[in-house]
Amino acid sequence: MILLRILALCLATLLALPAAAFETSARAAYVYDVTTDTVLLDKQADEPLPPASMSKLMTLNMLFEALKDGRVDMDTRFGVSTEAKEMGGSTMFLNERDRPTVEELIQGIIVMSGNDACVVVAEGLAGSEAAFARQMTERARDLGMMNSTFANASGWPHPDQRMSMRDLGILASRLIQEFPDLYGYFAQEEFAFDDRAPQNRFNRNPLLGLGIGADGLKTGHTSEAGYGLVGSAAQGDRRIVFVITGLDSERARADEAERIVNWAFRQFVERDLVNEGEAIATAQVWMGERSSVDLVTAEGRRMLIPALEQGQIKAVASYAEPLRAPIEAGQEVGTLLISIEGMPDSRIPLIATEAVPEGGFVPRIKTAANVLLAMAIDRASNGGDAPTEAE
Repeated sequence: MILLRILALCLATLLALPAAAFETSARAAYVYDVTTDTVLLDKQADEPLPPASMSKLMTLNMLFEALKDGRVDMDTRFGVSTEAKEMGGSTMFLNERDRPTVEELIQGIIVMSGNDACVVVAEGLAGSEAAFARQMTERARDLGMMNSTFANASGWPHPDQRMSMRDLGILASRLIQEFPDLYGYFAQEEFAFDDRAPQNRFNRNPLLGLGIGADGLKTGHTSEAGYGLVGSAAQGDRRIVFVITGLDSERARADEAERIVNWAFRQFVERDLVNEGEAIATAQVWMGERSSVDLVTAEGRRMLIPALEQGQIKAVASYAEPLRAPIEAGQEVGTLLISIEGMPDSRIPLIATEAVPEGGFVPRIKTAANVLLAMAIDRASNGGDAPTEAE
């Protein structure tokens, strides 16, 4: 009979009072620690909502990918159609005689939130905005953004233009990690294209220049969506990405964004909880040359923990026992589950430290006798009932 062996381990004891959950006035929100791959806040994060100009990040992703694979370069010039020129809302004031470069369009989209620039990019890459929107939706699926659909390149209100806050977080993380040479444009605070739009030359991101590590990414606003922001900030070795939407004013958006950044960096700290190769348990082996093998963690784990959390971090190792020979060195045979209240669970594979070949006739008989004797003792100590787990 194989028993499920569960061992409760104590990794650390922390201090003081439990950290309070963050309460946001945003309609939906998502906060993600990029450094440790930890979701810190999820409020209706998977609900598809009107993204307004925050969806311009997907247009930029498509353009960045075209730069990366060599279809265009920063000096490539795009034509401007009448449809692009006639776009309303935020604009670069492009006209049909213009031939803006890719670099100018990137700045026009990020800093000026130019709807006309987005149409120029869409038509320049895909021939039409409709075709580009279909490509955006397909690419979103490839990137794991399952709650995003696009009807246009600019975020102009449309019933089929929808993104979830988690999808926007996935997209922001990708732009930061996959395009480090281009990400710096998101921190640019001013861009005056040909001095045509002096009142629209400033980046709308309210966190830039506050000295809190904010360096991106994109604001959004329509009457349907409310005020939103996809933001990112880095302090020390940590980086966070956050998305908020549905705020009722620019001031509310700015205040909420700053509160989130301060909370994310001040209420959580990084700790090395488990080292690679850390000894966790010794498992019995069935029918092997040896009767037991040590189990260790396959990898280390550095995690975020609430800075003021009280009590113990729980770690539970589980594996089927006895393990059946043959066993290879490094073979995954179990799992270490680390649980911290209010944080996502973390699972680490447990592996055998060395190989255990099948035993010959005498070792196998001896092992079988020892295991059967142990089972008989356990059955007797439990009133005759065979145990199914041990703790």
